[in-house]
Amino acid sequence: GKVIKNKFLSKLRVSEEILNQLLDGLLSDCVFILSEKENILQKNQTRADKARDTIDSVIKKGKRASRLTILRLHHKDPTLSNQLGLSSDSFGLGEIHS
Repeated sequence: GKVIKNKFLSKLRVSEEILNQLLDGLLSDCVFILSEKENILQKNQTRADKARDTIDSVIKKGKRASRLTILRLHHKDPTLSNQLGLSSDSFGLGEIHS
């Protein structure tokens, strides 16, 4: 829920490049459609807001979307993924370990 999201976002130090690659990957995974990706990028001014909106959108889409996001993040930024306690066998953002 909210606590897990806040913990995730407080540790999220993802670069603009990684965030864009993550969004591109989620688009190719059919987690997002093009208009959703464009909306996230256009309506948010800061990287933190883009990341927050991305995570909010993924959470609303359920476990499959969360799992794919974790896998993409693990592939794109293993260091951040490890800092968050995410693993490639995690099944959702609720699987974040403290």
